[in-house]
Amino acid sequence: MSEEHDDIPDVAHQRPEGMSDKSVEALGALSKAMETTERARGALYEFHQLTGTADFQVGDAVRLLREAGHGTEADLVERQVLGHNVIPGHWTFQIIEAYNQTYYHPFADLEHRLVDELAQGRDHILEAELKQRRRSTDPTPDTAS
Repeated sequence: MSEEHDDIPDVAHQRPEGMSDKSVEALGALSKAMETTERARGALYEFHQLTGTADFQVGDAVRLLREAGHGTEADLVERQVLGHNVIPGHWTFQIIEAYNQTYYHPFADLEHRLVDELAQGRDHILEAELKQRRRSTDPTPDTAS
């Protein structure tokens, strides 16, 4: 791409004609909230994986306690921790499923719908305009493109 056109967002990131600054700002805020929600969802998956790993480690500890002759203690750990629900009636995968169904998917669907309706499906307009305004004049080629 020639240098003179590097600062102009491609059509997919250009503000549709007549779209107000406030609309761009509002969709930018909604996009930022969706990104935060993506991070929260990732944290749930991390929680799920860490809890699962811990449960398998508890299983190892139970086995080792038995091998060391501590059957009573192994039984106690097994009864009180191994394979238990993390909240009443739920394992971690069920928490993720409920989050996805109740919050994540409805939010993602709504965000996509509003981008389609208000911005003709053009995403990240705020960021593209920010890039245009803040782009350095450094002659170093943009290797991220």
